Amino acid sequence: MFDRSLLVVSGKGGVGKSAITAALSILAARRGLSVLAVSMTDDLGLGNHLGVDRLGYRAQELRPGVNALRIDRSQALDEYIRLQLHAPRIAPLGPVARGLNALADTVPGIRDIITIGKVLFEAGKSQWDIVIADAPPLGQITSYLRAPVTIAGLVPVGRVRDQALRYEEELGDPDHTGLVLVATPEELPVVETNEAHDEIASMVDIAAVITNRVLDPLGVSGETLAGLPAGPHRDAGLLQRGLYQAQRRWTADLPDGPDVPFLFGVHTPGEVAVLIADNIGGTP
Repeated sequence: MFDRSLLVVSGKGGVGKSAITAALSILAARRGLSVLAVSMTDDLGLGNHLGVDRLGYRAQELRPGVNALRIDRSQALDEYIRLQLHAPRIAPLGPVARGLNALADTVPGIRDIITIGKVLFEAGKSQWDIVIADAPPLGQITSYLRAPVTIAGLVPVGRVRDQALRYEEELGDPDHTGLVLVATPEELPVVETNEAHDEIASMVDIAAVITNRVLDPLGVSGETLAGLPAGPHRDAGLLQRGLYQAQRRWTADLPDGPDVPFLFGVHTPGEVAVLIADNIGGTP
């Protein structure tokens, strides 16, 4: 999974993709890689799982080998104009950037290519062995993956089109980019993950499908549970057994991949990420 420059992590909202992104970043750093974890959506979820309240636009080292940042579209646009389009640093880009920001809200693909372009730009830096991006949920991720094609279709010639075509090539190169899909063993996440898998596979290599919050078997037979006196212990056992069986049914519909156990007890977000990394790290 870590033998490429970029991993993009997505899944239905609420399945724990920020925790998985943080865990994969920790695990990659444990294996000696220099990691940049990127939040494409907000400054809270990924940051909390890496031990800080908020992430900034500039990369900061949060753990040994793990740096992190959050993409701010306005700052990414300013950086794109200066570095990719070679605008002079003394140029007053404020009015231009504001105009392009307004354009990004109305023209399909511009907002998305600014964001995914920043991720790909960081993945091309020699200081990172791998970039792991906490991406938008499944309902939005395809528009980000398609953004280079959209822009290339809108811009017939020039540097912007050339850049979009390069982004398209990097996203489609399985040696460069992989997508990690995160699901929980429930009906809607499984159905949406399978639908997305079929749609996205033509655009980007599916590096893994990780099933999060998987219950372990209770280890008690149905006969033993039935023999318990009525009360909370029996009720809890029957509930766990029913949930486990339901999860088994939905897990069977997902492609093979690492399973992350349901973490019982009170854990901070940072502890959750470390425990998930411990578990994935032991997966064959």
